[in-house]
Amino acid sequence: MGFMEIVLPLVVSFVITAAAGRLLIPALRRLKAGQSIKEIGPTWHMTKQGTPTMGGVMFIIGIGITILALGWRHMMAGEFAHLYVYLFALVFGAIGFIDDYQKVKHHHNTGLTALQKFALQLAAAVAFLCLMRLEGLLTPNLYIPFWNTHLVLPWPVYLIFAAFVIVGTVNAVNITDGLDGLSTSVTIPVAVFFTVMAVVWPGFAQLGTFSAAMVGGLAGFLLYNHYPAKVFMGDTGSLILGYAIAYLALKYAMNNPSIFPYRQEALLWPYTVLIVPTFDVARVTLGRLARRAPVFKADKTHIHHKIMQAGFSMHQALYIILSLFVFYCLLNTVLFDISQSYNLLVVVDVLSYAAFFAMLRAVAKGTKNVPAAEAIHKGAIVSETAKATDVHAKHPGKTVGRQ
Repeated sequence: MGFMEIVLPLVVSFVITAAAGRLLIPALRRLKAGQSIKEIGPTWHMTKQGTPTMGGVMFIIGIGITILALGWRHMMAGEFAHLYVYLFALVFGAIGFIDDYQKVKHHHNTGLTALQKFALQLAAAVAFLCLMRLEGLLTPNLYIPFWNTHLVLPWPVYLIFAAFVIVGTVNAVNITDGLDGLSTSVTIPVAVFFTVMAVVWPGFAQLGTFSAAMVGGLAGFLLYNHYPAKVFMGDTGSLILGYAIAYLALKYAMNNPSIFPYRQEALLWPYTVLIVPTFDVARVTLGRLARRAPVFKADKTHIHHKIMQAGFSMHQALYIILSLFVFYCLLNTVLFDISQSYNLLVVVDVLSYAAFFAMLRAVAKGTKNVPAAEAIHKGAIVSETAKATDVHAKHPGKTVGRQ
């Protein structure tokens, strides 16, 4: 895969997405497709009330046009993997769109129930995996890190495992969409990684077109999603991103012998680039189970909540999470190079993640800033409300981002 085969999809997708934003954001405002806020969420979330949602449509358009326009050479050669990934991404996006539309239509913060979303996502994942199997684009190969063995699973077992991996990753990425620009900023480097992998390994080029278009589309969306956000991607966008990352990680880690030879390090980067969202989901889920709280009910225990409850601002929370992402990339690269041991890798990652939250608790307790954090957030709300009032006075209908 040549340099221009990477740069061109990236640039085209960026330009189309950025242009789409100029048209779609005013249209979403006119349609009053504003964000509804869960009452259970932190008080500072209220500042984003009314900001247009369903903005994921912007990069959906950018990525779609790009892979259709620039992926024709692969399609003429009978290679449709990138098209399949995109079409099923649209299925997940449709699930998110239904959820977002229900919220906007009823001006309420609940759309589909958690069980409905889970069932729809699982059905979509199973259908996609079956199609990939029929097309010969998936093999049921799995690397088991703790036993350092490579298994060829029975297809039904692999199907169940892979479907739950996809659904779990989809929702892990979805949960990161809690701060202005967070989900976008975390997903861009993941998409960059898979784009680079497409250059390194022959036969992966068509998925490189897709991942490069993802990078460009997300960069174009970030123009409007950075603080203060003018638009949010909503479940429409976050479910698409989660599905795309899940599939690329699964494809990369399964070691299809027809694409590249078996490598012990195949699981390293898919695992590493998804540590922050997956560890967060695991921690929150285990915490809810320990408290006997409903697993699917929203609360204030996710990583960005904890950081801001410790007294950090939204900007600082975003930078801390991105720094954590970089930290794990560097840590795991060095550790694996030295030890070649996944066992050591996972143990160190879990301990360092626990140490991070222990430090957060120490900061909050040492400065007694749980009340202070509330004061900070209340001050932010007052400031943002004043800003919004001023902007609305000058430009009626314009929405201000959250603090």
